Amino acid sequence: MTEVKSGDTVAIHYTGTLLDGTTFDSSQGRDPLEFEVGSGQIIPGLDVALPGMSVGDKKTVQIACADAYGPLNPEMRQAIPREGIPADLAIEVGTTLEMQTPDGQAMPVMVVELDEATVTLDANHPLAGKDLQFDIELMSISS
Repeated sequence: MTEVKSGDTVAIHYTGTLLDGTTFDSSQGRDPLEFEVGSGQIIPGLDVALPGMSVGDKKTVQIACADAYGPLNPEMRQAIPREGIPADLAIEVGTTLEMQTPDGQAMPVMVVELDEATVTLDANHPLAGKDLQFDIELMSISS
């Protein structure tokens, strides 16, 4: 039987959950996720779980935050003056906005706190600082 190795293109079905069982993403009802193993296209902890699997294999993998979206970075949170937000923009805690980095890249940020004077924005990935679990099923391998 053919086993996955680095450089292979694979297709997997997956369900990603937090350790409390909350599902944050799943490929069920969609096409399988296809990517090249070892290329850095997916989080490191999931990438290293695939070598040695064969088509049809199923596996549950727990991934520490360091091997997923990394720890929360306090420097990615910033309070800005309320005047810096357009007045016609309705915002509340949980609202996702798009900011531009100095080099012109779009970066999603989430409103995490607000008061009369400031709006605190967080540019950390929503899953940063969280340990994750994935139930995966290998659907195909191609070299």
